[in-house]
Amino acid sequence: MKTKEADVLVIGGGAAGLGAATEAAKEGKSVLLLEKGNRLGGILNQCIHVGFGLSLFKKELTGPEFSYELLELLKKEKAEVMLESIVISLKPDLSAEVLSKEEGYLKILPKAVILATGSLERSAGAIGLSGDRPGGIYSAGEAQLLLNLKGHLVGKKIFILGSGDVGLIMARRFSLEGAEVVAVAERNPYLGGLLRNKVQCLDDFGIPLLLSRTVKRVDGKERVRGVLTVGLDEEGKEIAGSEVYYECDTLVLSVGLIPNWGLLKTIKGEKSSSGGPMVYGGLMSSIPGLFVAGNSLHVHDLADEAYIEGVESAKEACRYIDGEKDFREGPAIVAKEGIAGLLPGNLHFSEEGKAELCFRPKLPLVDGELILEQGGKTIKKLFKMKWLPSIMEHLTITKNLLINYHDPIEVTLRRKA
Repeated sequence: MKTKEADVLVIGGGAAGLGAATEAAKEGKSVLLLEKGNRLGGILNQCIHVGFGLSLFKKELTGPEFSYELLELLKKEKAEVMLESIVISLKPDLSAEVLSKEEGYLKILPKAVILATGSLERSAGAIGLSGDRPGGIYSAGEAQLLLNLKGHLVGKKIFILGSGDVGLIMARRFSLEGAEVVAVAERNPYLGGLLRNKVQCLDDFGIPLLLSRTVKRVDGKERVRGVLTVGLDEEGKEIAGSEVYYECDTLVLSVGLIPNWGLLKTIKGEKSSSGGPMVYGGLMSSIPGLFVAGNSLHVHDLADEAYIEGVESAKEACRYIDGEKDFREGPAIVAKEGIAGLLPGNLHFSEEGKAELCFRPKLPLVDGELILEQGGKTIKKLFKMKWLPSIMEHLTITKNLLINYHDPIEVTLRRKA
C-alpha cells in the first residue's frame, strides 16, 4: 500500500478545514488537506446569499465569495490538497486509510489530525415524520443545492418544517424564484434560527411563522398533496383539536444539523454530554493528537466562526507536535442549570493566560445572568437582557480569575434574582 507522511492531516475542505490547513502551513508544518468533493469550500459553494466574511474580512460576502477569499489565503501557504479523496478509516494511532481518485488507495501517516468534516442534516426518518413518503420531501440543504447549483426549483407550493437558518433563507429564495411558501412551522415556542433571518426572509415576504406547531402527517402518494399540522403545548405534547391541514406540493425540512462524527466511531474516545467527541482546552480529543473543529464538533452560527475555530485547532495541533502533550491539565468545565452544548471539557490557557468556552442557552431567557463558580465561590458573572438558543455564546476566561488550578468550574444560566 502506498504511504504518505505529513505533520498535520486536515480532513474536510470547508471553512474550518481551510482555516486549519492555512494556519498549520503558516506555522511551518507540512500539511495535507483531504476533501471528498471536487472543489474546496464545502457548503459555502451553494450559499449564494450574503452574510459571510464580516468577522474575517470586514465586508459582507456571499458564500462563494467568502470561499474564494479563504482559498486565496490558503494559496499563500504551502499545503498539499487532495480532492475527491475519501477517508475510509481513522485509527487511534492517527493513521488514515484513504481512497483517492488520483492517488488510489493509500495510507496517511500524520503527527496530528484535525477533523473538520462538517455536519449532516436531520432527515424525515431522524425526526420520525409520520405519513407517506411521496416525492417532494427535501432537506433544506438539499433544496438549496438543487436550486442554487443545479437550477432546479423543487416545488411551486412549499411548506417548511423547522425554523433553522437554512430553512429561513430558503423560504426567501423560493419566494424570489416565484414559488409560494405556505408557512414555516416550528415545534418549539421560539425561533430556531437567527432573528435577522426571520425579519429578512419571512417578515419581508409575508411568510407566516407557526410556533409550537409541527407536521403530524404527510399526505400524498406519488407527490406531496399537503401536510396535517398540530399545535403543541408547553411540554411538547399534541393539543387535541388543534389540527390544521395545509395544501402544498413540497415539504422542506429545516430541523437541525448533526455534527459528522462518523470517522470517530471506531476510535472509542471520550464523549461529551451531547454524544459527540469530548474535546479539551486545545480542541484536542481524548485521543492524543486528534483535534476536532468546526461543525463536526458543534454547529456554528456563522462560517466565520468555524474558520476561526479551525485556525485555533491548528495552532494547538502545532503546539502538540512541538512537544506539548497534556491538554487536560486545566480545571474541568461543568454545565449546570440553563446550559447546553458547553465546550471545551476544561480550560487550557494560552501563553497570554486566556481561554475560551462556548455554549448555547437551553431555553430563551430574559434578564438572565451567567454565573461561573469554583470551589463554591463566584469568579465571574455576565448579565444580558436576552439569551437565545439560536445564538452560540463565547466567553473568554483569564487565568487570574481562578481560585485554584484544580477544582472544576460550574457554569449556570438563570434569571437574575
